[in-house]
Amino acid sequence: MLIDSHCHLDYFSAEERPAVLARARAAGVGGMVTIGTRLSQARAAIAMTEGDAGLWCTIGIHPHNAAEEAVPDPAALAALAAHPKVVGIGEAGLDYFYDKAPRDVQAASFRAQIRAARLAGLPLVIHARDADADVAAILQEEQRAGGDFAFLLHCFSSGRALAEAAVAMGGYVSFSGILTFPKSQEIRAIAADLPAERLLVETDSPYLAPVPFRGKRNEPGHVAHTARVLAEVRGVSEAALADLTTANFHRLFTRAAPLMAG
Repeated sequence: MLIDSHCHLDYFSAEERPAVLARARAAGVGGMVTIGTRLSQARAAIAMTEGDAGLWCTIGIHPHNAAEEAVPDPAALAALAAHPKVVGIGEAGLDYFYDKAPRDVQAASFRAQIRAARLAGLPLVIHARDADADVAAILQEEQRAGGDFAFLLHCFSSGRALAEAAVAMGGYVSFSGILTFPKSQEIRAIAADLPAERLLVETDSPYLAPVPFRGKRNEPGHVAHTARVLAEVRGVSEAALADLTTANFHRLFTRAAPLMAG
């Protein structure tokens, strides 16, 4: 059984979600985490997951949206995350590629969500694009100032230095369909070298569909293709990779109750 550790189910209409979920489960994907990008949508995300043992959510503010909502109060965000279906905070972080919010605002929101994650005892899901040095610096500063916190670099497409810094701080790294792209040799080399116990897989659907669906709308069931490539670069079977990443998911996302395979 695989778990899609990062998807955006709210990008699929209510009418099409049942078929998307059915296709995912037919592909061996037993669990999915739908990721928050705005706090104004948090309650809708929670409602979407209720009644389905294999669905969970995170709540937070994406760096693209950091200027649209106030920098969150860590205690208030942690309190909102008390719902049992909320398994993480985020996605938070820095995006200097699009720069849709001022960088100081992105940083303030990122730091607030780190502190909320620590207060809530939940992992932080991190978006990092063209901002490796600043992401690493903020993580290290917050760890020194406030203590350890769990976190995941999602949809990893950064440099080796950030991956190694994250692992050194106790973080996890998740790979998306980017891993399958022909020009992603460096990403595959990093994936081959990271500690096995820190690896997860995801889709980031509806974006970044893996080969052979590249260019089409992505969905959670396609995580099996990313997992297949990750198994190849690690030199393990697909079944072993599925067991590994599922175990890692539950070690990180401790609130997500384990599911029975099959």
